[in-house]
Amino acid sequence: MKRAQLVSYGTLLRIRQQAQRAFENRNLHECITALERLHRLSPGDPDVLTRLGWIHGLRYDYKAAEKCFEKAIRLAPVASKAETIAAAGQYARDFADSWLAEKYLTLALNEPNATPEMFIKLAEFCERRGRMEEAHNLVERALSLDPSSPVALFARAHLQHRAKHLEDAERILRSLLSLQNHLETRVRAWYELGAILDRQGRYEEAMNAFCAAKQLLQQEASVHLTGRQMVWKQVNRMRDEVSAAVFRRRHELRGGFQPIPRLVLLGGHPRSGTTLLEQVIDSHAEIVSAEETDLFSDHVGGPLQRSCPPQTPILQFLEAAGQELIQACRRNYFRAAELHLGEPIGTRTLVDKNPSLTMRVWDLVRAFPEISFLIALRDPRDVVLSCFMQPFFPVRQVTATYLDLGTAAEEYATLMGVWTRVAPMLPNPHLEVRYEDMVEDLESVARQVLEFLGLPWDEKVLGFDEHARQKRVRSPTYADVTQKIFTRAVGRWRNYQKYLEPHLAKLEPFVKAFGYE
Repeated sequence: MKRAQLVSYGTLLRIRQQAQRAFENRNLHECITALERLHRLSPGDPDVLTRLGWIHGLRYDYKAAEKCFEKAIRLAPVASKAETIAAAGQYARDFADSWLAEKYLTLALNEPNATPEMFIKLAEFCERRGRMEEAHNLVERALSLDPSSPVALFARAHLQHRAKHLEDAERILRSLLSLQNHLETRVRAWYELGAILDRQGRYEEAMNAFCAAKQLLQQEASVHLTGRQMVWKQVNRMRDEVSAAVFRRRHELRGGFQPIPRLVLLGGHPRSGTTLLEQVIDSHAEIVSAEETDLFSDHVGGPLQRSCPPQTPILQFLEAAGQELIQACRRNYFRAAELHLGEPIGTRTLVDKNPSLTMRVWDLVRAFPEISFLIALRDPRDVVLSCFMQPFFPVRQVTATYLDLGTAAEEYATLMGVWTRVAPMLPNPHLEVRYEDMVEDLESVARQVLEFLGLPWDEKVLGFDEHARQKRVRSPTYADVTQKIFTRAVGRWRNYQKYLEPHLAKLEPFVKAFGYE
C-alpha cells in the first residue's frame, strides 16, 4: 500500500503566509489558490475550509462558500462542531447576502455545547436588522447559560441603550469596565458608556470614557498608524503632482470603453452624511447603490497596480495601463457589482458609496472617464469628533487615526485635501451636498441631487428610513438611518470645543472652503 506523503509544518506555514499576503493585497484569486493547495495538503483541517469559504463569499460565490462551510462542519470533531458552525456564520456576516450568516449562526445554537457567545453573535445579527425582540430573547438565553457572561451583559446594555433605558444601560456597563481578561468587552463598554454620557449632556465624563477606550487600544494601533502616515505622504505627493490636463485627457476618453453605465461615486469623508444620502437616493426606482464594498480595489485598483513593477509611482502605472486592461477591469467591476447586488444593474444608475475612494479620484477617472461625483460635506469639526467617538474595533489602518483628535484631523485634511485640490480641475460632473442642509430640508436637497443625476422626482426618497429597514446597512450608523431625520448631531463639536481647540488650525482651511465659518 502506498503511504501518504508527509507534509512539513514549515511548508504548510509558508502556504498560509502566502494566502494571507494575497488577502492583504486584495488578490482574492491568488488567496483562493493558496488555500485550496493548503486544503489538499492538510485535508482534515476545518479552519482552512471555513476561511476558504469566507474568501469565496467575498467574491460573491455563495454556492462555493456554502460547500466549503458544509465540508468543514462534517470534518469538525464533535467537541468543536458548534465552534466551526459559529465560525462559518461569523465569516458569512461579511457577505453582501446575509442568508448564510443567519443559517449558520442559528444552526450553532442547536448544538449541545453552544456557548453564550454564539447566542450573542446571532443577537447582534438580528439587532442590526431591526429585529429587536429576537435580539433581546437571544441575549436573555445567553444570560441563562451564564449570568456573568461579559459579552452577554454588554449586549443587554447595548439593547437597553437603544431602547433609551440609559440608567440601566450605564449601570451594566460600569460593572464591565474592570474586567481585566476581556479587552474587547472593556473597550466596547467604554465606548458605549461615552455615547450614553454624551446623550445625557455629561460631556466631560463622555470624553473621559472615550479616552479610556482608546488608551486600551494604543499599543495595537501604533503599527497601523505608522502605515497610515506613509499613505498620507503618498497621497499628498499625488495631490500636488496631478494636473487639470491629466483629468481632461482622461475625460476625453469617455465613450471609448464598454460598457458605459451611469456610474456615480458617493464620496466625502466618513461621518459626513454619506450613509443618509445613500439611503435617500437608493430609495429611487432608477438608482441602485453598493455600500462600502471592495469592488473598486479588487477589480480595478489592485489589477492596475499589479500590472506594473513594485514601487512604480501611481501616476506612472495609471498612464501605462492599456485600453485592453482598463476594459477588462471595467467588465469585472460591473460583473462583480451585479453579483454583490444580486440583480442586474440594467439602465439604472449605479451609486458606489465609498468615502475612502475620495482619495483615489485619479484612479477612478482613469478607469471610468465618464464617472460623476457626489460628495457629502459636513462641518469638519463635527466630522472629526464623530470619527473619534465611533467604536471601531478591532483597529485597522484608517481607524487607528481616530484614536486621537490630532491624527483624526490629519486624516480629514489628507482626504478632503485631495477633493479641494482636484475638484476645480475635474471636467467630470460633480455636486457637493451638505449634511446640515439635508437634515434641515431633505426634500429640497433630494430634488437637487436627482436633478444632478438626470432623474425624475420620486416621493419614495422621502421615506428613506422605511427603505433602510428593508436593507442591510453596513455603516456604523445603521441604527440612525432607520429613523426619521434628527438634528442633534449638528454642531455637536461645540460641546467638546476645548478638546478640539489644539487641532482647529488644521481644519480651518476646510471650515472656510465649505462655508462653515
